[in-house]
Amino acid sequence: MGDWAPTVAIVGLALIVGTTLVLSGPVGKALGEWIRGWSKNDEHWTAFLAAKHGAALPAEGSRVLEEVEELKRRLAEVEERLDFTERLLAKERVADRLGPPR
Repeated sequence: MGDWAPTVAIVGLALIVGTTLVLSGPVGKALGEWIRGWSKNDEHWTAFLAAKHGAALPAEGSRVLEEVEELKRRLAEVEERLDFTERLLAKERVADRLGPPR
């Protein structure tokens, strides 16, 4: 069993050196940017929660809330159009059923 110790140490050292080389290159930079992007999402979420509870928002957070309000307004308009279309189609079906006997 003691014969494996140098082999395990060399493999462990090779893994550490290889990981260090990979993470110091473009892969590491891309990974860092990806992780840095998490904090941007957290800022949006924090701003949303702050606005929900009445706290003052930074300029970016208020912009996000304005976009959400605009999307809510547009969704309400689409729902109204859908309701109108459904009522119109229902009227046509009722008129067909109530037509003269054939």
